[in-house]
This record gives sequence, C-alpha cells and structure tokens, in this order.
Amino acid sequence: QVQLVESGGGLVQPGGSLRLSCAASGSIFSRNAVHWYRQAPGKQREWVATITSSSATTYTASVKGRFTISGDNAKNTVYLQMNSVKPEDTAVYYCKIPATPGWGQGTQVTVSS
Repeated sequence: QVQLVESGGGLVQPGGSLRLSCAASGSIFSRNAVHWYRQAPGKQREWVATITSSSATTYTASVKGRFTISGDNAKNTVYLQMNSVKPEDTAVYYCKIPATPGWGQGTQVTVSS
C-alpha cells in the first residue's frame, strides 16, 4: 500500500509563507492525481487543491491565487506552496491519492500573530 507522509507545517504570521510537502513511498505521482485537503478545528475536512498526472491544477476558491500545488516526480513529492496566509488557513493539512483508503497523520498549519 502506498504511504504518503505530510510535512512542513508550523506557526506562521498572517501574510507569511509556508511550503508543505507530501512524500510518497514509491513512484506514483506520474500516474496519479494528488489532492490536498485541510481540516480546521470543529469543521469538516475540505478539499484545497489537486494536481493531475499531467500537472493540471485546480484550487478551491478561498486559496486560488495564494496557494500553488506542484509535483516533483524525481523526488516522489508533491508540494503546496502557501503564500499570503490568513488565520482562516489554520488547519491540519493532508494529502491523498484519489480512491485510496485512509488518511495520513497530516501536518499542522497555524496562522497567528
């Protein structure tokens, strides 16, 4: 079973930047789309962004223009570059390959001054 490990979270001030990483246990990103999701305290998990195997990208409206999803097949890693972050971006962020079971441990992002 493919394992995905999220990392790169932390505490960042409003308006700052952070880059999240999603590392896979094997060479899968060249054949699969990858989603980023997030879950804020007391809220349902929500979709944030997707990159397809052909590198097409889509974003939820609240992050469009601020976040960028990208992939590095040589490193088996997908990134989420977060710029101009806002307090409402505070959440645990998860990456996921469509139609696969379970979730990773996620990485906590806290936006606060």
